[in-house]
Amino acid sequence: MANSPQAKKRARQNEARFQVNKARRSRIRTFLRKVEEAITSGDKEVATAALRDAQPELMRGVTKGVYHKNTVARKMSRLSARVKAIG
Repeated sequence: MANSPQAKKRARQNEARFQVNKARRSRIRTFLRKVEEAITSGDKEVATAALRDAQPELMRGVTKGVYHKNTVARKMSRLSARVKAIG
Protein backbone atom coordinates (compact mmCIF):
# COMPACT_ATOMS: atom_id res chain seq x y z
CA MET A 1 0.00 0.00 0.00
CA ALA A 2 1.16 3.53 -0.74
CA ASN A 3 2.61 5.25 2.33
CA SER A 4 4.23 8.47 1.19
CA PRO A 5 2.09 11.40 -0.02
CA GLN A 6 3.75 11.14 -3.42
CA ALA A 7 2.85 7.45 -3.73
CA LYS A 8 -0.73 8.14 -2.62
CA LYS A 9 -1.10 10.85 -5.24
CA ARG A 10 0.40 8.56 -7.89
CA ALA A 11 -2.11 5.84 -6.96
CA ARG A 12 -4.98 8.35 -7.35
CA GLN A 13 -3.64 9.49 -10.72
CA ASN A 14 -3.25 5.90 -11.92
CA GLU A 15 -6.85 5.09 -10.98
CA ALA A 16 -8.20 8.19 -12.75
CA ARG A 17 -6.14 7.46 -15.87
CA PHE A 18 -7.27 3.82 -15.80
CA GLN A 19 -10.92 4.91 -15.82
CA VAL A 20 -10.38 7.27 -18.75
CA ASN A 21 -8.49 4.64 -20.76
CA LYS A 22 -11.11 2.00 -19.92
CA ALA A 23 -13.89 4.25 -21.25
CA ARG A 24 -11.88 5.05 -24.37
CA ARG A 25 -11.17 1.36 -25.07
CA SER A 26 -14.84 0.53 -24.58
CA ARG A 27 -15.88 3.28 -27.01
CA ILE A 28 -13.42 2.03 -29.63
CA ARG A 29 -14.63 -1.56 -29.23
CA THR A 30 -18.20 -0.36 -29.75
CA PHE A 31 -17.23 1.26 -33.06
CA LEU A 32 -15.37 -1.91 -34.11
CA ARG A 33 -18.38 -4.05 -33.21
CA LYS A 34 -20.60 -1.88 -35.43
CA VAL A 35 -18.19 -2.45 -38.32
CA GLU A 36 -18.17 -6.22 -37.66
CA GLU A 37 -21.97 -6.33 -37.57
CA ALA A 38 -22.18 -4.38 -40.82
CA ILE A 39 -19.71 -6.76 -42.48
CA THR A 40 -21.65 -9.85 -41.37
CA SER A 41 -24.92 -8.30 -42.57
CA GLY A 42 -23.39 -8.00 -46.03
CA ASP A 43 -24.41 -4.37 -46.65
CA LYS A 44 -21.40 -2.66 -48.21
CA GLU A 45 -22.69 0.92 -47.80
CA VAL A 46 -23.41 0.46 -44.09
CA ALA A 47 -20.07 -1.29 -43.56
CA THR A 48 -18.21 1.49 -45.36
CA ALA A 49 -19.97 4.14 -43.29
CA ALA A 50 -19.25 2.26 -40.06
CA LEU A 51 -15.59 1.90 -41.01
CA ARG A 52 -15.39 5.60 -41.83
CA ASP A 53 -16.83 6.39 -38.38
CA ALA A 54 -14.43 3.97 -36.65
CA GLN A 55 -11.23 5.31 -38.22
CA PRO A 56 -10.97 8.58 -36.25
CA GLU A 57 -11.81 6.78 -33.00
CA LEU A 58 -9.03 4.26 -33.58
CA MET A 59 -6.56 7.01 -34.42
CA ARG A 60 -7.61 8.92 -31.32
CA GLY A 61 -6.80 5.78 -29.33
CA VAL A 62 -3.30 5.89 -30.78
CA THR A 63 -2.70 9.55 -29.98
CA LYS A 64 -4.01 9.06 -26.43
CA GLY A 65 -1.74 6.09 -25.86
CA VAL A 66 -4.43 3.43 -25.51
CA TYR A 67 -3.31 1.42 -28.55
CA HIS A 68 -0.04 1.10 -30.42
CA LYS A 69 -0.05 2.64 -33.89
CA ASN A 70 0.89 -0.62 -35.61
CA THR A 71 -1.94 -2.45 -33.86
CA VAL A 72 -4.44 0.10 -35.14
CA ALA A 73 -2.89 0.08 -38.61
CA ARG A 74 -3.26 -3.71 -38.71
CA LYS A 75 -6.88 -3.56 -37.54
CA MET A 76 -7.75 -0.87 -40.08
CA SER A 77 -6.06 -2.75 -42.90
CA ARG A 78 -7.87 -6.00 -42.13
CA LEU A 79 -11.24 -4.32 -41.65
CA SER A 80 -10.97 -2.30 -44.85
CA ALA A 81 -9.99 -5.42 -46.78
CA ARG A 82 -13.04 -7.26 -45.41
CA VAL A 83 -15.33 -4.34 -46.25
CA LYS A 84 -13.86 -4.16 -49.75
CA ALA A 85 -14.51 -7.89 -50.26
CA ILE A 86 -18.26 -7.49 -49.67
CA GLY A 87 -20.33 -7.84 -52.82
